[in-house]
Amino acid sequence: MSDDDFMQASDEDYDFEYEDEDEEDNGDVDIENKYYNAKQTKTSDPEEAVEEFLAIPPLEPEKGEWGFKALKQAIKLEFNLQRYDKATEHYQELLTYVKSAVTRNYSEKSIDNMLNFIEKGADNPQAVQCIERFYSLTLQCFQSTNNERLWLKTNIKLAKLLLDRKDYHAVSRKLRELHKTCQKEDGSDDPSKGTYSLEIYALEIQMYSETRNNNQLKALYQKALKVRSAVPHPKIQGVIRECGGKMHMSEENWKAAQIDFFEAFRNYDEAGDLRRIQVLKYLLLVTMLMKSDINPFDSQETKPYRNDPRIAAMTDLVDAYQRDDIYKYEDVLQKNRDLLADPFIAENIDEVTRNMRTKGVLKLIAPYTRLRLAWIADRLRIGVAEAQDIVGYLIVSGRVHGRIDEHRGILEIEPRADAERAKAIEAMVAAVGDLYAAVFKEAEAFRAAGGDPLGMAGFHPDGLADLVDRDRRGGRRAGGRRGQNTLLKGILSGAGQ
Repeated sequence: MSDDDFMQASDEDYDFEYEDEDEEDNGDVDIENKYYNAKQTKTSDPEEAVEEFLAIPPLEPEKGEWGFKALKQAIKLEFNLQRYDKATEHYQELLTYVKSAVTRNYSEKSIDNMLNFIEKGADNPQAVQCIERFYSLTLQCFQSTNNERLWLKTNIKLAKLLLDRKDYHAVSRKLRELHKTCQKEDGSDDPSKGTYSLEIYALEIQMYSETRNNNQLKALYQKALKVRSAVPHPKIQGVIRECGGKMHMSEENWKAAQIDFFEAFRNYDEAGDLRRIQVLKYLLLVTMLMKSDINPFDSQETKPYRNDPRIAAMTDLVDAYQRDDIYKYEDVLQKNRDLLADPFIAENIDEVTRNMRTKGVLKLIAPYTRLRLAWIADRLRIGVAEAQDIVGYLIVSGRVHGRIDEHRGILEIEPRADAERAKAIEAMVAAVGDLYAAVFKEAEAFRAAGGDPLGMAGFHPDGLADLVDRDRRGGRRAGGRRGQNTLLKGILSGAGQ
C-alpha cells in the first residue's frame, strides 16, 4: 500500500468514527430536550408529563442517567396522581439503575430524596401501603448489592416512619435489628458505625419519651451523651437534647431541663430545622417554672428571635410573669389558645399559671387581716374553690399564717408579730419539756433527799402548754407585751406550787 493509499484509508476511518460520535451526541441531545420539555408540562398537564418521562428510558441503548432522571420524575407525578401501583412498578425499575447506570453517591442521594418525598405525601391508607412497598423494595435491593450503608439509612428512615405512626411494637423490633447491626461480636457499639448508632439512640429515646418510660429513657439518654465516635447531624443531637429536657421537666428538674432545651435549640438552629421555634417555646416555659428573672434572650444564639412573631405570645407570657402582672398573663393566655395545641406546653402551663396566681394571692392579701375568699376569686378571675385551694396551700407551706373559716368563706390572717411570738413560745414549750424530762424523769440521782429545792415538784410541761394557749387568747385582747407578762407569771406561780 502506497503512502497516499494509507492516508486516504486513515481519513476514511477518521471520518466514519466522527460521524458515529456525532450521531450519539445528537441522540443524547434529543433525549435531554425531551426530558426538559416534559418538565415544563409537569404543572400544566401532569398526566402528559408522565407519558413523556416514561418514553425516555427506551430511547437509551443502555441504562443511563437520563432514563434514571426521567423515572424519578414520573414516579413522583404518579404518586401525586394516586397511581400507587404504577409508581411502585416504576420504582422497582428505577432500582435496577442503581447497580451500574449511575454513581453510588448519586443513587444514594436520589433514593433518599425519593423516600423523603413520598413520606411527606402519605396522607391516606393507600399512600402508606405504597410507602411500605417502596421501603421493602429498597431494602431488598441494597441487601442484595451488599450496600450496608444505604441499607442502614433506609432502615433508620423506616423506623422513623413507624415511630411517626406510633407503631411502637414494630419500632422496637426494627431498633433491635439496627442495634445488632451496629454492634461488634461482644455486644459493644462498633465505633466505625457511631453516627448510625447515635441516630438509632435518638429514635429509641423519642419512643421512650412518647411512651413516658422514664427509667429506660434516662439510661439511654446518658448512654447517648457518652458516644464520642460519631459526627452526627446537629438535628440528631437536637432530638436527643429535646427528649432529655422533657424528661427533666417530668422530674421537675428545671435547671437541667433549661440546659437541655437550650442545647436542643442551638442544634436545631444550626441544622436549619423549624423545630427550633417549638423548642425555644419550651425554653421560655422552663424559664417561668424556674421562677428566674434572667432574660432568656440575652444569649447570642436566642437574641435574633427576640421579636419573632412565632414566639410573640410566649414572650409576652414570660414578660407578664416576671413583672407579676396576673391580668396581663391571663389576657395573653386567653387570646392565644393555640399555644395549648402543643401537648407538652398544655401539660406544663398549668403549673406556671398556678405559680402566677399564687403570687397574685400573696400580693392581694398582704395589707389585710381578714378577707372573703369570694373577693380573692373575683379579683383573680378564678373560682372560689380554686382560691381556697391556693390559700390552703400557702397556709400549709408556711407562707401565710392564718386560718380559713370554710363555713363563712373567710380567711383570717394572724399579724406577723403574733405569729412570730407564737412560734417563739412553742419553741420554749418544747425546750422546757425537754428540760423536765431530763431533770425529773431521767436524772433521778440528782434529786434532793429533803425536799424540792427548785420548787417544781408539782410542775408539768402540759400545764405550760395550757398557759401558752391562754396567753394566745389573752394576748390578742390585751396586747403582745401584756400577754407575755401573764405567761411568765403563770410559769413562775406554777413552778412555786
